[in-house]
Amino acid sequence: MRILGISGSLRRDSYNTKLLREAGRLLPPGAELVEFDGLKAVAPYDADDEASPVPPRGVFELRAAIAEADAILIATPEYNHSIPGVLKNAIDWASRPKAEAALKNKPVAVIGTSAGMFGAVWAQAETRKALAGAGARVIDRELPVASADEQFHPLDGRLVDEDLQTELGGILHELVAEVQPALQRAS
Repeated sequence: MRILGISGSLRRDSYNTKLLREAGRLLPPGAELVEFDGLKAVAPYDADDEASPVPPRGVFELRAAIAEADAILIATPEYNHSIPGVLKNAIDWASRPKAEAALKNKPVAVIGTSAGMFGAVWAQAETRKALAGAGARVIDRELPVASADEQFHPLDGRLVDEDLQTELGGILHELVAEVQPALQRAS
């Protein structure tokens, strides 16, 4: 089972990328996390470009990565109490054209961390809302990891709070459970 991990942060040492990597470590056997690192290359959404027979390269790569995945895990920071623009832009592209949208019926879970005390809870809610509007099957759970600068071990990057590890594991098991019936039908 292939889970596509998308970090909504472009920063090299992003806490949300660390959170995705922790999720990869906690996935159940038989599931693997593949990180999408091309978010910065996804062109701004433009309906004129959508009508083109060949989408911009970054858009093509995003859609291909989503198509190859059985499910998606998004880790989002919070910018001004909302979703980062680059992440929203990627969701917009993956929702078009509506009839053949890459996100259509794709299982997705959203988690997030921020340096503040709310752990990107608003950004997670906005991301789930945008994904649902795009046709994804969104897991209705969140993982707000507050005070991100204190939550990851400085040597191995793992979450230091065992309760957060347990919550993250629960979300991952729910995401995997969303995929298993489809995989069983395909085999």
